[in-house]
Order: sequence, then C-alpha cells, then structure tokens
Amino acid sequence: MALMTVPNTALRAVRTGMRMSQDDFARALQAAGHRVGEPNDANKRLVQRWESGAITAPRPVYARALEVVTGLPISLLGFAAVPNGNVADDQHGGHDLTTPMSDLATPTPSARTATVHRSYEGVWLSRYQYYSSGRGDSFAGQHFLVMLQHGDRLTARSLPGSASSSLSLDLTVDGAVVTGTWVEQTDPAGYYRGARYHGAIQLLAEPTGRRMAGKWVGFGKDMDVNTGPWELIFRDASTSKATLDLYNTSAE
Repeated sequence: MALMTVPNTALRAVRTGMRMSQDDFARALQAAGHRVGEPNDANKRLVQRWESGAITAPRPVYARALEVVTGLPISLLGFAAVPNGNVADDQHGGHDLTTPMSDLATPTPSARTATVHRSYEGVWLSRYQYYSSGRGDSFAGQHFLVMLQHGDRLTARSLPGSASSSLSLDLTVDGAVVTGTWVEQTDPAGYYRGARYHGAIQLLAEPTGRRMAGKWVGFGKDMDVNTGPWELIFRDASTSKATLDLYNTSAE
C-alpha cells in the first residue's frame, strides 16, 4: 500500500511570505551555505520536493541553511520528525540531525579549530524609538523576536502576533560589537500604510549576553536620514514551538 505524502504548507507559506520563487529560495539557500562555510547544492527541484512532502526532513547542511534564510528554527518549517533521529548542538550555532541513514550517507567531518562564540539564540524583546515628522512626536516600536545563530552570524525575525508590523534583523557579532541591517514591513492598515523601511544597526552586547543596546540609522519618508536608540533584551533561550507560541502575543 503506497503512503500518501503530505504537502509542507508551512515551508511554502514562509517562502511565499518572503516573496521568493522556488528558484530564488534555492539560490538564497546556496548563498547562505557559502556564508556559513557549508556549501550546498540546493535547487528548485529540491525545494519542490520539500514543499510537496516527498522529502519530509532535510539533511543537516540544508537544515542550517533553511534557518539562516528564513530566520526560523527548523522545527517551525513544517518538516516531520525523523524516526530514531537525534538532534545535537554542533557547537557552531547550528544543530546536527543524525539518523541511521544519514550516518551511512554522510561521513563525519574531521575536527577543525573554530572560534567559540557566545550563544545568543532564543527569544528577545526588541524596542526602538523613532520620531514621526508627520505627527510631530516620538514613538516606540516593540516586537518579540526569535533569534538564531550560525557562528558569528545572527538572524532575527519577529513573531507575527507580537506586533502589527514585521521586523527582521541580519547581524554579525565581533566580540561585544553587533552590526548589521534591519527591515520593517509596516502595517498596511496603520499610519505608514504598509511602507517598507530598512537601514543599518549597531549594538553593544553587555557582558552578561542578556542585553544589547545601540542605534539604528535609516531613511525617512522625505528621504532624510534618521537615527534613534534600539535595544534587545533577552527573554528565553528556547526556540521550541511551545515557547514561540507563548511569546506570539503583543509585545506592547
């Protein structure tokens, strides 16, 4: 009796939400692999097989690339658990999934010297302030973010229920200095009518690793360059579905 495949609607929803075709998504996965030093051969056909349910669990090298591209833990991307599989921290910010099949198919890499990075993975509260020239006042934006780490690279994405806008951060850690870019898609029904804003951000991480504070820079509606304060406050080290469901509520 043939087994029925169940389409991976979660992965497809994430990809289409990023406004990427299957080709675009595959290219982004390849680029992410190169950035973290783990090249992969992602292509449109592979993405199709994931989304159709023909492949229910990606190999570890693809799982890490998927996390980098989407900014979400692999557990939220619609893949089924692999029977008899074990997930282990690979000490480089990712997770290795091993099964009897993968043990045979993929040789264990030899040990190599690597820089040890503090782990920033988990749920964070993001708070920034900005001045609205149209309203003549200052406002604050707050989101709960899920942050993933691969070596010295951090990706953070807002939980959809935490704010009416969506926010993403792509950061690089250099000691206590955290530098990168931000993108915010505003609420279509809000004051900014769905406008998309983006810019740069630089934060200093406190020695405890539980708070980062600094400034953002970005353009305004009049094409002027604005700045303002931004802080990230650590909330929870877990990125499990249960934990993310708990924080998928208003951050205000």
